Amino acid sequence: MMTSSKKQTYSIDSSHTAVEFVVRHMMIAKVRGRFTAVVGTIVVPDGSNVPEAVEATIETASIDTHEDQRDQHLRSGDFLDAEKFGQLNFRSTGFEGSGDAFSMRGDLTIRGVTREVVFHVTFEGRVTDPWGNSRIGYEAHATISRKDFGVTWNQALETGGVLIGDDIRIEITAEAVAQG
Repeated sequence: MMTSSKKQTYSIDSSHTAVEFVVRHMMIAKVRGRFTAVVGTIVVPDGSNVPEAVEATIETASIDTHEDQRDQHLRSGDFLDAEKFGQLNFRSTGFEGSGDAFSMRGDLTIRGVTREVVFHVTFEGRVTDPWGNSRIGYEAHATISRKDFGVTWNQALETGGVLIGDDIRIEITAEAVAQG
């Protein structure tokens, strides 16, 4: 006899979710940016804080570093090539750990290149909002090499080093609302 485990699907609330990144600039500072258009789902088994599935899609052109000229360059073929590759995608492939802190393994696709990434995740809580909707929150971070995804543009500095670092720290604060 098979038993079915109950689970709840949550939709990412883009107005209360931040997908941000940090990268070294000129070897001495850090530039921060974010993507403002993200959709996706988080499936959580009843009685658990650890999801069993996460999927997210980010509109590449929604990149925002608070500097229009830089944002245009980041959307160009030198970096994300937003015209050709309109979306970044993530799909989880596994979870390790339990409770309020765990690892999420998954496939991240940037510029048509898919690589495995491991996010370190914390469960931030579950609440009922004033309209009766169940909401859930998570924070996650990972560091990727932009070169692994074919994002290789750079410029050497006269003083040594390069204009833009290779490592990109991804920081996510996600809030999602239960469906149905």
